[in-house]
Amino acid sequence: MVKKKKRGKSLGKIKGFSIQFMPYSEIRNLDSDGRIKKILKIITAHNILILQGRLAPSEETRLIGDTMEMIGHVKDFSGIELAVISGNGKKGEKFFSRFRRNVASTLAGEDLGAVTIIGPASVVKEIKRNPKKIELLLNG
Repeated sequence: MVKKKKRGKSLGKIKGFSIQFMPYSEIRNLDSDGRIKKILKIITAHNILILQGRLAPSEETRLIGDTMEMIGHVKDFSGIELAVISGNGKKGEKFFSRFRRNVASTLAGEDLGAVTIIGPASVVKEIKRNPKKIELLLNG
């Protein structure tokens, strides 16, 4: 009996995905529509996006709403998983330091101390946030 060698690693049902990091500077000058379109283009290509910073709450809401509308209309698209991990509220940080950082973030219009992870639900099963780690569970 001859054993066949496996070529490449198998990820089960998941075929061809990648993880893409995007600095906030790439979307800073775009309007809300442009930001959402750019993110959706990445996600619908079965990529997991790690975004420096976070979207405005209204943009997060719109992104989720747009993806809900796409389900059933875009082939092999079953929604998104989204998680924001923020460094705000660090233990031991003095009140004035926390206040100053929050004012600076508000004036700049962005929270660069945060990281947003967005992935297609067909690839990302769940994103777990713990104080010391982030677990990205993939469908398989």
